[in-house]
Amino acid sequence: MKAIVVTDQAAGTAGMTLVERPEPPAAINDVVVEVHASGFVPTEMAWPSTWTDRRDRDRTPSIPGHELAGVVTALGYGTTGLSVGQRVFGLADWYRDGTLAEYVAIEARNLAPLPGEVDFTVGASLPISGLTAWQGLFQLGHLQAGQSVLAHGAAGAVGTMVTQLAREFGAYVIGTGRAADRQKALDFGAQEFVDLDNDALEDVGGIDLVFDVIGGDIQKRSAGLIRAGGTLVPGRPRRGPPTA
Repeated sequence: MKAIVVTDQAAGTAGMTLVERPEPPAAINDVVVEVHASGFVPTEMAWPSTWTDRRDRDRTPSIPGHELAGVVTALGYGTTGLSVGQRVFGLADWYRDGTLAEYVAIEARNLAPLPGEVDFTVGASLPISGLTAWQGLFQLGHLQAGQSVLAHGAAGAVGTMVTQLAREFGAYVIGTGRAADRQKALDFGAQEFVDLDNDALEDVGGIDLVFDVIGGDIQKRSAGLIRAGGTLVPGRPRRGPPTA
């Protein structure tokens, strides 16, 4: 199969090379997925898991990429819940070869069915942003129906997921961003929009949950808007793989 591999951390993305690799076998509880779309972020080049295994042993040449959508082609021993030919999407293990390849071996628990009406490219774009939004809103923020959410960067990858999930759960969502982001944020479900360049952030009043992907001064100002018992969720990307 064709795959993109990396061998030299110092080279960064410039060191990514297209090569031929054997198709991966399905281990116990694995499935093999024919990859139709995959996601990659350049910061993977700085993640230790791209270069070493869990015992800190070199594992290069490694295949980067973690988000994927595709079709199951094989099942490992003991694998349940999925079937050959099924459309799936998910998130590959950080310490295993990733999704910038024609096929990937992945634990079945890291996959979910992809509805037929959802494009593979859309499916591959969801896992990291979707998990970041879900964990921030519900696992860290303990969002309740009827509460208010201030979603910074509401037109971005994480912000659009925050807006949709919060609205679906019954929250009132105020999105923020630049003037050009207004319509996109409203289209994704924000009930109000604050232009951070021209509007007064403080005018939004008391907020139950602030989901911040900006940091810095905006985060400090936002903290002052949180009602007693409310939550500030710092969703700004970190140096390293997100917790899944």
